[in-house]
Amino acid sequence: MTSKVTYLGNLRAESEHLRSGNTFITDAPIDNNGKGEAFSPTDTVATGLASCMLTVMGVKANEHNLDMSGATANVTKIMASNPRRISKIEVVLNFPFKADEKIKKILEHTARTCPVHYSLHPDIERDITFNWE
Repeated sequence: MTSKVTYLGNLRAESEHLRSGNTFITDAPIDNNGKGEAFSPTDTVATGLASCMLTVMGVKANEHNLDMSGATANVTKIMASNPRRISKIEVVLNFPFKADEKIKKILEHTARTCPVHYSLHPDIERDITFNWE
């Protein structure tokens, strides 16, 4: 098993990563009867895309002796209704370092081919922006 999710009541759940014991809480968003006091489950999906992109880019950057420390991603999730679902994820990746065109191309391709990107439903629009120093 990878994780255990426990429903805590009041539209809140706690997720535990079994190998490490790390946990996080999710809440239903305000626009879906919740308190919005934590990530919603769909927030974690959108955030997971950015986290995956940065992680695989970090692996590739290490192969090229490039330190990606300090890179960030700003994530915007857009919902649709009927049925309620994620319709679009916007990710703006910011890199506080210089890279040549070859490295940029390699890293951008790596980001766009991360496992989460491939796992998302094809109907979810993805708007990915790379901002290089």
